[in-house]
Amino acid sequence: MKQLHEFERAIFEGDIRLMNELIDRAEKMEEFDLLYDVAGMMVEYGYIGQADHIYETLSSVMPDEAQLKIDRASTLLELGDEDEALLLLSEVTPDQDEYVQALMALADYYQMIGMAEAALSKVKEALERAPYEPVIRFAYAELLLDAGRYIEAAKLFSDLYSEGNNEIANISIPLRIAETYSAGAAYEEAIPYYENIMEDEQSPDTVFGAAYAYYQSKQPERSIQLLENLIEMDPDYFSAYMLAGQANSQLGEDAKAYDLYKKGIARDEFDKELRLAAGKVALKLALPDEAEEHLKHSIALDPEYIDAIITLASLYNEREQDEELLDLLAEMKVDEMDLPLLSAFKAFALEREEQYADAYLSYRKAYTGLKDDPSFLDKFARFLLDEGKPNEAIEVIKTLVSLTQHDEWAAFLEMLNDKEV
Repeated sequence: MKQLHEFERAIFEGDIRLMNELIDRAEKMEEFDLLYDVAGMMVEYGYIGQADHIYETLSSVMPDEAQLKIDRASTLLELGDEDEALLLLSEVTPDQDEYVQALMALADYYQMIGMAEAALSKVKEALERAPYEPVIRFAYAELLLDAGRYIEAAKLFSDLYSEGNNEIANISIPLRIAETYSAGAAYEEAIPYYENIMEDEQSPDTVFGAAYAYYQSKQPERSIQLLENLIEMDPDYFSAYMLAGQANSQLGEDAKAYDLYKKGIARDEFDKELRLAAGKVALKLALPDEAEEHLKHSIALDPEYIDAIITLASLYNEREQDEELLDLLAEMKVDEMDLPLLSAFKAFALEREEQYADAYLSYRKAYTGLKDDPSFLDKFARFLLDEGKPNEAIEVIKTLVSLTQHDEWAAFLEMLNDKEV
């Protein structure tokens, strides 16, 4: 016991020299049980190299001990010696009691390197050998969740919970059930679990998860209530401002939404999404100048933020701020992008600026992607007629009339047919 306390003191104080001295002394005295316990402590506190040295020493004394192979393989994986680790795990055979542990260690490795199917296969094999082991069932459910198999994962988590497992591997099972249902868009099923958790624990992430589930379930009042509590609990939980704004807009309370977005921006002026949301709701509130400022800030934070670019371009187009619109599109190099709506905005601005040849090129570029947009087709048809391109105009008008019963253009086509007759 005294020796174990010495090791504990060296570990807690981070005294590497003393650790190595104590390890050497225990090895010379063949204190193998002590060394094994110490190796576990060292792994727990991050002294992986020292732990691996101990496991290597013990393995040389007990080369056939399967548990030592698994323990050393784990430390080798931490140290990046994957080949040696996998070799050790492969030496644990199916007839040994430790084989299930080896399968789980392999699953952890495969998951770490992104081989999800291989990880799932190893845990499934372990589950077939130990079908009632909660830790293995939990690991299988986790992998199913990562793979997007939400129904299966929720069923496994729920079974574990109904059997009295409230927590495994320091993870709350009811929280996992709620998160799994939410991930699978089964928000109403998630809500009772979130509410159950919040009776005992009000962590910011849990409250936000519950608020999001209520929002997605079209229950914005409860969502707002939770988010107000969350913002009071943690004013720097920036996602709460966004969701609270969206929930208020769901109720038609755009002014309250705008106020929340601005409060969020005041705490984090570098949040491009809050800036965009503020810009969009400012437009709804007929505050175009404020909207413009928010949108420009959003684009300054991310010059490739397409949603913000389109929204600002739309605002400029509506207000016929053609110089600003053309400058924006030139800066974005819209001619090199496959974004028909921006090409359309450029065409409208160029037409208003009487740059008809360039406008025609932008109209043609936009037409490919906007053949199902009646408003664009109407503008393009009129432009073509004004520019003396009747054949192209007829092509566009026919597309427009096929989409919607446009009386004016339908009559135009009928008049052309009568003339041909």
